[in-house]
Amino acid sequence: MTYVLIVVILVLLAALPITWRAAIANKTKQDAIKIGTAEEKARSIIDEAIKTAETKKREALLEVKEQSLAAKNEVDREIKDRRAEISKQERRIQSKEDALDRKTDAMEKREADFAAKETELKKKQKKVDQLYDEAMAELQKVSGMTTDEAKEYLYKKVQDDVKVDVAKLYRELVEQAKTDADKKAKEIVVNSIQRCAVDHVSESTISVVQLPNDEMKGRIIGREGRNIRTIETMTGVDLIIDDTPEAVVLSGFDPVRREIARIALEKLIVDGRIHPARIEEMVEKARKEVEVRMREDGEAASFEVGVHNLHPELIKLLGRMRYRTSYGQNALKHSIEVAELTGLMAAECGCDIRLAKRAGLLHDIGKSIDHEVEGSHIQIGADLCRKYKENNTVINAVESHHGDVEPTSLIACLVQAADAISAARPGARRETLDTYTNRLKQLEDITNGFKGVEKSYAIQAGREVRIMVIPDQVNDSEMVLLARDIAKEIEAQLEYPGQIKVSVIRESRAIDYAK
Repeated sequence: MTYVLIVVILVLLAALPITWRAAIANKTKQDAIKIGTAEEKARSIIDEAIKTAETKKREALLEVKEQSLAAKNEVDREIKDRRAEISKQERRIQSKEDALDRKTDAMEKREADFAAKETELKKKQKKVDQLYDEAMAELQKVSGMTTDEAKEYLYKKVQDDVKVDVAKLYRELVEQAKTDADKKAKEIVVNSIQRCAVDHVSESTISVVQLPNDEMKGRIIGREGRNIRTIETMTGVDLIIDDTPEAVVLSGFDPVRREIARIALEKLIVDGRIHPARIEEMVEKARKEVEVRMREDGEAASFEVGVHNLHPELIKLLGRMRYRTSYGQNALKHSIEVAELTGLMAAECGCDIRLAKRAGLLHDIGKSIDHEVEGSHIQIGADLCRKYKENNTVINAVESHHGDVEPTSLIACLVQAADAISAARPGARRETLDTYTNRLKQLEDITNGFKGVEKSYAIQAGREVRIMVIPDQVNDSEMVLLARDIAKEIEAQLEYPGQIKVSVIRESRAIDYAK
């Protein structure tokens, strides 16, 4: 077995090289076959790549050629367009140059013509100057005037003509301005009156005190009339006790005294203890109460019209006007109304409204103490305003509201107008119907008595009279004299508050008939 095993091993060892060489030869053969196949594939791939590269190269060259051709065509087209534009501009420039050359030739020709004409004009001008000198010499010889004298004569003649024309124009402008001013003034006054709503109070000279019963009359009279005498002595009013049931009458011209007596008597009636000592006490209380009420009334009046920063003394004097009357018209109500009207008209005219109201409210301030101080209420009021450092415009308005001095501002003129409007309103001032109608009738009778007067009318509550004259008997110049004579006659024969405007009207008519 060992031998066999050895033999087998030896055989295997002997066969191993042979097998190895056979395997190597077989592997070599196979590798050669693979290498040949790979080389063939490589050559095939290389050939295919070369073919593809050639194809792409031809395509790229073709695309480049196409792009180059397109770019060349675009450039050629742009060059062609630019050449056409340049050619067009060259033709335009050439045309302009030709036109400029023509204009230059025309200008040169015109300059030559102008030069020739200028030379000719110089010759003619020289000849004209010579003829002018000869004509002037001849004119001076004929007229006997030098050139300066002739100029002076013509200047004077033209100046006279111009003066006439200017006078006509000035008259027309003045008439137009008056017409416009009157129209505007009427509109302002009417609007102010319509917008101003102030109560009108007409005071009387008596006050009535109601009594709880008629037995109180005896107590007021007192033993042997001592109570009534004390009341009259302390208050300065007349106490009238008559048959009027449950009432006594206080009579006096001073409203302040009458008001003090009324308040004192009412307090005595309520208290029931009526004797001289009590009467004196109640009268003193009533006097203090009236003073407080006057100050409150002054403050209320200034607040109502919107006038502030008044001196306390002026406010107190303003309140005293509540018990002051003028022709039956309450002075404080009148001042408030004038302030309102002045403010409204100042607003229309563009003036200082507050200053205008201030001047209107204080225009009659002198009436509060005119029965205690010598002088007219105008001068007293102006002195009071100066004393308490009022504005100069306000002082001038107070001084000029009745025409005593000339107004220096538009506000002063507005105060004059407002004062006249307030006083002229129907019912503002007390006047019986008979007195009123008689005064109007007398006014018309006076005016109708003058020669040349056809008819006359009293209007505006007797504050204006309009007179129609006969044109054949009264000319334009005589109208002025007639108006003055009528005004003088009215002043001499009539008594009236304020002033009366006399308007004389002359009308000429030309009438014909078409047949």
